[in-house]
Amino acid sequence: METELKALTRMQTAAIQEDQATPSADFAVPVQDTGGYVPERSRSEQYIALAIFLLSFLYLCIFRRATWIDLDEGIILQGAQRILDGQVLYRDFFSFFTPGSYYLLALVFRIFGDSYLVAHTALALVGAAFSPITYLLARRVCLRQPSLLVTGLMTVTALPVRFVVLHNWDSTLWACLALYCAVRLLETPSTGWAFAAASFTSVTTLFEQSKGAGLLLGLVTGFVIITLEGQQRKLFTRRRLITTLLGFTWPFLVVLAYFARYHALTTMLADWFWPLQHYSASNRVPYAYGNMSKDALFGVFHTGSLPMRLVTRLVLSAPSWVPYLPPLGGALLVRLSVPRWRRLAPGQDCAYYILISATISGLWLSVIAARADYIHFMFLQPIFFLTLAWLLDGRGIRDRFFIRLAPLFGFCFSVSLLAMAAQLLVFQASPNTVVATRRGVIAMHAKDMLIDYIQSFAAPGEKILVYPYGSSYYYLTQTYSPTRYEFYQPGMHTDQQLQEMLAEFSAHPTRIVLYEPGFADHIPEGWPNTPAAALVSDPMADYIVREYRGCVMLDSATNWHFLFMVRKDLACPTAEKPSR
Repeated sequence: METELKALTRMQTAAIQEDQATPSADFAVPVQDTGGYVPERSRSEQYIALAIFLLSFLYLCIFRRATWIDLDEGIILQGAQRILDGQVLYRDFFSFFTPGSYYLLALVFRIFGDSYLVAHTALALVGAAFSPITYLLARRVCLRQPSLLVTGLMTVTALPVRFVVLHNWDSTLWACLALYCAVRLLETPSTGWAFAAASFTSVTTLFEQSKGAGLLLGLVTGFVIITLEGQQRKLFTRRRLITTLLGFTWPFLVVLAYFARYHALTTMLADWFWPLQHYSASNRVPYAYGNMSKDALFGVFHTGSLPMRLVTRLVLSAPSWVPYLPPLGGALLVRLSVPRWRRLAPGQDCAYYILISATISGLWLSVIAARADYIHFMFLQPIFFLTLAWLLDGRGIRDRFFIRLAPLFGFCFSVSLLAMAAQLLVFQASPNTVVATRRGVIAMHAKDMLIDYIQSFAAPGEKILVYPYGSSYYYLTQTYSPTRYEFYQPGMHTDQQLQEMLAEFSAHPTRIVLYEPGFADHIPEGWPNTPAAALVSDPMADYIVREYRGCVMLDSATNWHFLFMVRKDLACPTAEKPSR
């Protein structure tokens, strides 16, 4: 058995070398000391990576104007707007994650203009950057065809599944860059790659603390295993260790100095650690949770014609198996860490697999610790999909069973992901409603009455209250929350924060309130772990009902129903409500 496996490995290695080796200067030369393949040394591979980036960007630009008014997107958009207006994060408004996305988007707005299209164009650039990184990392141990296949499947499904401005996408880009630089450090030990890998790891933490912690854990674990096994004992000299420490430290020093200057340092640190006690209280969900209620699941899988149910099952099949790719990376790490299980000679490939599988394991743990629904696995798809590439064509780690079944696996995975991609493309590329907002023109599949109503009766820059959840409306209509909080989530925000919100609002009550009285009905679907005690009372809602009069019920694009209200000392608007 071992003789056959070694023969298969030699055959596959010979095939890869035949595919890669050529007398032309356009092709890469394997690293002489380890035999590892470095695609960056090939001019043709560089052109392919550039083409992948450009094609990915053009494809993702299709989604720029399309939206369904994602309720979370406004958190970053409105936060960046507050910063442009001179406010300081943490001091003037609340956030429970690190500041990177807010200030990066504020910088983009400052340079290119403040609009929804600019924000989504920047998002398309972030998504396009995923593709060449995934390709180059997969190409090191896989042939070109499977590397391109996996990269293409990732491109058409990862970002399009939730094409909204979130810190999750920004932080994933920095994590990808950190992992890429760490792999380059293995191949070309230098202070430059060590500094870059450490810096990007630090920046990842400053965009999302849980992902940064998981990335750091994974990289450190991988390098420790590689060093202890003697594969690269001189990888971290004293000089490189000092450089690595400086690379990881300098972004934090800049951030600490900035917030200390604006007297927000202690508030910032308190908000950074706030999720450890409060976030999981309502956001913990079963592994690979689909974010759908029981009624919705029944409607999707048990109603309609048989062909339609089959198509629906195919479209929704990918979210059911994508979350199980990271455990494969963890299993591979365990296998490679035990010499008698390894079946792979020490060298560049072994170190590569250990480092990446350890990083995948660390990021996997970060998802489990935060919110393990399927969408959070999709956020890390550019890295997690490396295990899919290995499953299809990983050099030196597959046994005969996986080699024989690789074509079947590739076909099934491709059909599942392409069905999902087709649904996303059709849904996003063919909106039937165009809305002119104060932040630019957007396109939707359903009419959203709130935007028209707010823009008809609230002046630009006016403070209104959208309660409890709907921060995207602030940004799109160029209005502002009257409190430090853009939204309220029962069970996650504390009673003290709710009382603070109420005190700020009651001291300066706004003229207009958009209130969603049925918000509690959505909680079992989105936040099933919400404590029942958090739903017993809502003093903010009681104050709204007591002090405001309802005028008209408005339907959102997501089929939520908001009551347009004004203070009781004011009369309801007399103009006709916008058409549906």
